[in-house]
This record gives sequence, C-alpha cells and structure tokens, in this order.
Amino acid sequence: MPSRLSLALTTAALCFTTPVVADVNSGAYLAARQAGIQGDYTAAAQYFRSALLSDANNLNLMEQTITAFVGTGQMQSAAGIARPFIDAGGDSQIASIALMAQATRTQDWDAIFTNLEAGHEVGPLIDGLAQAWAYVGKGQMARALMSFDEVIDTPGLRAFGQHHKALALAMNGDLAEASAIYDLAPNIGVPPTRATVIAHLQILCQLGEFERAGDLIIRAFGTDNTPEIAAFRNAIEAGEIPPLDGVISTPAQGISYAFKGLSDILQGEANESYLLLYAQAARYTSPQDAEAQIATARLLNALGQYDEAAQTFAQVATTDPAFHSAEIGRAEALRLAGRFEQAIEVLNQLTRSHPELPQSLAVLGDIHREQGNFEDARTAYDAALTGYGEVAPIRWWLLYSRGMVNERLDAWPEAEADFRAALELNPDNPSVLNYLGYSMVDRGITENYDEALGMIETAVAERPDSGAIVDSLAWVYYKLGRYQDAVGPMERAAELEPNDPIISDHLGDVYWMVGRETEARFQWRRAQSFDPDEETAARIRRKLEVGLDVVYAQDGTPPAPAVEVANDGD
Repeated sequence: MPSRLSLALTTAALCFTTPVVADVNSGAYLAARQAGIQGDYTAAAQYFRSALLSDANNLNLMEQTITAFVGTGQMQSAAGIARPFIDAGGDSQIASIALMAQATRTQDWDAIFTNLEAGHEVGPLIDGLAQAWAYVGKGQMARALMSFDEVIDTPGLRAFGQHHKALALAMNGDLAEASAIYDLAPNIGVPPTRATVIAHLQILCQLGEFERAGDLIIRAFGTDNTPEIAAFRNAIEAGEIPPLDGVISTPAQGISYAFKGLSDILQGEANESYLLLYAQAARYTSPQDAEAQIATARLLNALGQYDEAAQTFAQVATTDPAFHSAEIGRAEALRLAGRFEQAIEVLNQLTRSHPELPQSLAVLGDIHREQGNFEDARTAYDAALTGYGEVAPIRWWLLYSRGMVNERLDAWPEAEADFRAALELNPDNPSVLNYLGYSMVDRGITENYDEALGMIETAVAERPDSGAIVDSLAWVYYKLGRYQDAVGPMERAAELEPNDPIISDHLGDVYWMVGRETEARFQWRRAQSFDPDEETAARIRRKLEVGLDVVYAQDGTPPAPAVEVANDGD
C-alpha cells in the first residue's frame, strides 16, 4: 500500500493518545480518551461531545471528536465538526472520511471533487474509486471509466480497479464488457475472490448464460451450501436471476463497497478500532447493504462492544440472503455479552424460520453446552448432525462436541463412539485425542490406559504449550502409578495454566504420592483459591484435613501401586 496509507494508519492510532492542552472539561476529556483508546467509540463520542462544549475551537479535541463520531457511524455529526475543523486549518484523514461519506450519502458528487482538489484525501484507493463513482453519479461514464483505469494502473490496486470498473459497466448495462473483465482477470495475474465470483455470476445470469454460471459456481464454491450460495445455486439451476447480492446499483453503493473493501484488505495490518472507521463509512453510505452491516458488527464484536454489535447485526433485513449469517452473529454477540437466554431465543427462532440450515443448530448446541444444559445441547447436536451431509467439514467438530456432552451426561459408550467417529474424520486431532484419552484414564478404564497414553502423547507432540493436554499426560502417568514420571509434565502444566484449580489440585496429588507432602498441601490450598466446583472443593478440603491416603481409603479407591519405569538405554 502507498506510504500515505501507512502514515494514516499511524496517525489514526495516535489520535486518542495525543494530549489536548487546553482548559477543557478534564473529567469528560480523560474519560473520552480512555474510551477511545479502548475502541469504545460510543462512550468516547458522548464524553468528547461534553468536552468540546468547553473548548469548541480546539483542533486536537475536534479531531478526536470527529474520530469518535465516525466510529459510531454518526457521520452527519462528524461532518458537521469536520467542516469548521478544516476551515480552521485542521488536516485529518478521518475528517476527510466523514466529508466523503456525507457527500456520498447526499449524492453531492461535486463536493467529492471539491474536497479531493482541496487536498482532503482519504487514501489512493478510496480517493481514486470515489472519484470514478462520482463521475458515474454525474452521468459522465467515459470519464468514470478513465478514472477506474487510473486506479487499475496504480501499483497494488489493479484488482480493485478492475472489479469496480466491471461493477460500474454492469450497472450501466454493459454486461458483456463487464463479464469480459472477469474472464480476463486470471490471465493477467488477478486471482478471483468471493466478491468477484458472485458479481460475475450475477452478470452471467443477466446475460442468460446459466450453463457458464453453473460451471463457475461449482468451480468456485464446490459443496458450499451457506444461505447466500444456496440462493445463487437454486436460482441458476432454475434459470432465474439470483438475488441482487454483489451487484452495485447506485454510485453510492460503489463508494460504500470501496470503504468496506479497504476495511477488509487491512485486516491484520491495522487494529480493529481503525478498521471500524471504514466499515462505519461503508454502512452509512449504503445503509441497506447487509455486508456493510455485518462487517461493522463483527468489528464491534472484536472490540468488545457486544451490545452495539448485536444491534448492528439486527439491522439486516429478514428478506436478505445474509439474514441467517447476521442472526448467527447476533447470537454470538449476545453470548459474549452474557445474555445467554436472548442468544438462545435468537437461535431457536432461526431454527424455526430456517429449518433447512443446520448451522444455527450447531451454534445452539455450543451455547447450551457452555451453559451446562447438556440434554438440550445433545438434542441440538443430534439435529445438526442430521442436517449436515456425511462429508461436511464441520461434522468432526459436531461429533466431538456431542461426545463431550454425552460424557458429561455419563453416557460413556455413546461419548466414546462419538470421539472415535470424530477421529476417523479428523485423525490425530489433539483436542479429541486429549479428551478421549483423559476420559478413559479418569474413568478408570484400565484396559485402555496404554491406548490413552499413546493418544495423549500424540496430542502433546501437536500442542506442547497446552496446559490442559500436558496435564492429561501427567495424569495418565499418575493413574499408571508412574508418579515420578508425572512430576515433570504436571509442573509444566501448572506453569502453562497457573490459575487452573484442577491442574493445581492434580499437582498436589502428584507431590503427595512422591512424598512431597508440604508442597502438596500448598498446591491444594492454591487450587482452593481458584474457585473450583463444589465437588472438587469438598475433596480438596478432605485432603487438607486428613491427607490423600486417608481420602483414598475412605472412598474405597486405592491408588495404583507405584511403578518405576527404566530410562531408555538402561
């Protein structure tokens, strides 16, 4: 990406850390800065608004307020501050975003040209595409195509320029020319993306080339049966025009698409609070665009703004092909917010409205499992497994998840069958190997101890820094009576997960069995401080009172006799 974008990334990252030297409302200002640094633009906007009232001409404070408003999607308010900010000599990429978004929303195409000519730029990609789409808005298609070609000729921007040029041609009715761009792209080193394939499918169907569209959707998406792709597939098979997803019908949608595209390509290069500014601009300029709503909501989720994320996911229309994905996202946001009953209700409604789509059942099972509703979780997983095909990639995870639920319901034969079926689909998966191996050892299934040890050794080799898996290895040694062998891995597990009550409890048991009783009691007390479940807490109290030997005797479950294992080569 050109250097101006890199500079902008740095500038935006520093925006909320730049101090404002002025006689402002210090309480509101400090609260606003902290909220902004954390990516909580909603709180930041509220506090900055209060701070700005006490020093309305402070340029740094104005810029930070603009940023907060853009982050919450309040573009009109942001633009209202951006104009006097610029008139007073301020220069900010984020102010330029606000002005461009406002001009796009009101279809004031001349304002886009005026702002760019005055040097109020967002960045090479957005500026070039916005100018091209503004020419489309003014009905100057020849100049628009020239502007798209300028983007195409800019190093690093060819793919974006070609895609937007094709969209503009399709919007203008030049379907054959648009299709030719997508046909040519792979030959000049521009690989297809999900977005370009969907747009090409739309164009082919509008041209009546359903056979080509059918071949393309198979090559691109295989057995993908998500709602959006299923809608395309069904329409193509019926010889109908698919839902208008991926097709630009107005210049404003084109600029919105550019904002969203930049947010997407900067994933991993910029923090989510910065990406959110572009996503909010996309959402504001095209409020009916489900992709912009979902992209914004996912970034809000990543920033921990779960309530705002849930509200944004809910903006997607029930008739939109992406509604199902949005509702899955809303349920996840509600779950992360701790509003589990609401999340479950969203998913229950989704299973009723879209019974043919098993993803909602899979997510419902996960939430029930997390909440300890194991019967409900098993019912959901059963239905999800019925809904997915035998070769669906998610199938191993559903079997593994149902296995965990069956194990918690003490339905061990069913649990073991699920775990082994999951391993057939995903051999040597460390999570499944660990859970199955540990469960066999913990249940005292002595005939499986050697198999369990092999499973967990494989899991540890795959994930040597997983405290839970290293703990399982030590616990197999413990159950086999190899107490000295258990010390090293159990200490390692406690280092990896220092606040886990089960691991600290296990380490105490291991120490006791090798004669380190003082250290054992210390570890049991540590385990108590980490809030274990009541059954574990009660057993720890008994061990502290009478010692592990007496607890074993009282329970009638003697430990394995100590076994010395010779070192290799002895």
